[in-house]
Amino acid sequence: MKYLLVQADEDGVEQLWGRCAGVEGLFADPVPLPREVLTLRGCRPEGLLNDVLAAPDVSLRGLGDVCVEVMDDERSVQWWTLVDAVVVAHRPDPADPARYDIVLGAAVRKEESFVDVPAPQHFELLTATGPAGRCSAVEGLFAPRADPEPVPMELIGCEAAEPVLVGTQQPRRWARDQLDLLVLDRQGAVMASRTVGMAIGGASPSALGEGLEDITLIDGGADRPSPAVRPVWARWYQGPPTEPNLWAPYDAQGREEWLELTTRAWREPAPRPDRSGGEYRLDGRFVTDVPGLHCAMAEALVGPGRYFGREWHAFADCLAGGFAVVPPFTLIWQDSEVARRAPADPASQPQGLSAYFEDVVRLLERRGVTVVLR
Repeated sequence: MKYLLVQADEDGVEQLWGRCAGVEGLFADPVPLPREVLTLRGCRPEGLLNDVLAAPDVSLRGLGDVCVEVMDDERSVQWWTLVDAVVVAHRPDPADPARYDIVLGAAVRKEESFVDVPAPQHFELLTATGPAGRCSAVEGLFAPRADPEPVPMELIGCEAAEPVLVGTQQPRRWARDQLDLLVLDRQGAVMASRTVGMAIGGASPSALGEGLEDITLIDGGADRPSPAVRPVWARWYQGPPTEPNLWAPYDAQGREEWLELTTRAWREPAPRPDRSGGEYRLDGRFVTDVPGLHCAMAEALVGPGRYFGREWHAFADCLAGGFAVVPPFTLIWQDSEVARRAPADPASQPQGLSAYFEDVVRLLERRGVTVVLR
């Protein structure tokens, strides 16, 4: 059995719902959101948006993902993401040449809502490179949208506990429940977890043995890894990494998944107390992108396969303590020129890895780390 189905009770104790030999549909790319047309009204652009509007080929220039914060007088009350936003057309406001009406093409994803949308409100725009301007309205943002159709998942060769057995006979009973699907490595340790819906679409006897069932879940969950990262999972299935730089052969997407797998706290038998002082050596030979920087940093500070942040904010939190290492200490960054000279990836690091590298060094020094670049 390679998979466990569990659900936490009111006291947080995990109850076993079933064990499965296989899963079809564990890896699946997210269903793409439909493209829409939106209009930024009365927009005063800055940053990347201002640069794009000034370019002669403006209709061919993308902005990447654009965060739209709906603001009242004091704070952000809603966040939206315009995924892969592209400027389709624009025109200056006749009454104010500093303002524009800008037509965008993008997929729209709602991220967070705190309170009802204020009236009137204004909109702050943010891209990966920083603030992109302010607008008085975003036409098309609040249109009704249907949820994407769920992608099913097949549980193969399941030895089901009573709740699941009842669910296969009366599927509607469990339509609103969610379970955690725990993925085991070859030693039987939990290497990953994914949330799945417990709406059962059907069940049939399994070819793997008498008393086992193949069960179809209508919704296999929205956080499944991409098929492109199967090789990373195959490597982790062999057991927790014990050698450095095993992440190095993968591209940025694979390295991001490597970092995702390091976040599984139950791999650790117990938290280790924070220690400070001493020297740590970072092997910078393979730091060619942002995920690679965090892979190398974690290995330098806490060892292969361990977690020490996977992006800027999480890394800053780890430096504050609670993750085995806390400043002051000395970090010797070997082959630091690799990060300085790595070409920019517009999708993940539009400012270039060099700028991110410099920001990380400054953050470390502010927190009391002595950084030696070699």
